[in-house]
Amino acid sequence: MPMTVLVVYGSTNGSTAGIAETVAAELRERGLDTEIRPAGSVTDVSRYEAVVVGGALYAGRWHRGARRFVRRHRRALAARPLWLFSSGPLDASAAERDIPPVRGVRRTMTSLDARGHVTFGGCLEEGARGWVAGRILAADKGGDFRDLDAVREWAGRIAGELAKT
Repeated sequence: MPMTVLVVYGSTNGSTAGIAETVAAELRERGLDTEIRPAGSVTDVSRYEAVVVGGALYAGRWHRGARRFVRRHRRALAARPLWLFSSGPLDASAAERDIPPVRGVRRTMTSLDARGHVTFGGCLEEGARGWVAGRILAADKGGDFRDLDAVREWAGRIAGELAKT
């Protein structure tokens, strides 16, 4: 029976959800039974052997849904393999270099002994919700900076680590 992995995400405009979907698809491709859910919809993680949590970055903080998920399930997450990802930079910086986790995510990594974290580029396109998103788009600073090949590669490394356990 394959290992069951939960991929959860906190996303407002869908960019982080798209990254989470790519992670889940790659894990499935590698033979892992994988479920993907918005962070706020998960009430129990006990049936999953591993968890991947992703959150969009807003003003230097992880998405509220991702933060609440981690807080709510802290004890269960500490007892299983855990990986974290962030999405957000609206430029090529995430593809050019490693971007360390923001302070709150770094604390979560330490307290829950997460196995890894990566920051991926974000996506902000016309129709995005929120005043700040509107201002960014009005300044012509939006676009899609997600590198889905890098996302698949990272998910493949997770699958490889889980295959060893």
